[in-house]
Amino acid sequence: MPKFIDDATFGSYFTEFAHTAWRLETRRGYASDRESPRYRQFRSTGTIPNDGHRPWCVNVRTQVRLGKRIERVRIVDQAPTPEQLYLLASAAVNNAAGEDIRNLWRADADHLILPREDFWLFDSRQALLLHFDEADNYLGAELVEDAERVLRYCQIRDAAWHHAIPRTDFAAQVASTV
Repeated sequence: MPKFIDDATFGSYFTEFAHTAWRLETRRGYASDRESPRYRQFRSTGTIPNDGHRPWCVNVRTQVRLGKRIERVRIVDQAPTPEQLYLLASAAVNNAAGEDIRNLWRADADHLILPREDFWLFDSRQALLLHFDEADNYLGAELVEDAERVLRYCQIRDAAWHHAIPRTDFAAQVASTV
């Protein structure tokens, strides 16, 4: 059983990193998204509120002004799940704050032999491996500092980032398949 860090410690990684925070998202959906008012609004209206005042976006702007990068790659099915469409739409607000969110078709991720793990990688030296149950509920984050495991996450990042498509270009691809 992995040892999970507490939520306060988890949050501190997003202010204390020196250069880069990078995430791989592989799940078809997240319970926390499905439970949110933002998701319900998206499902009923197809729109996302312009809520760039959220603490996440405020921190992204702060970190980017300090010269740091926050990036992520989201794996998306063909056809995208409702949750993946929500994340694609909601990424516009994060992008406007300075986070670079890109997407990769699941078939391409499978071709690259990317794992089905969600993780954050900080400065290529520490990772937080995110654990979920079968219902997509977040269970906790496991701190990974073992050099061999961190190197594996760096290799995954490099492969995913190289093939990932910027959000606006990816959204156009999705729209063309509907």
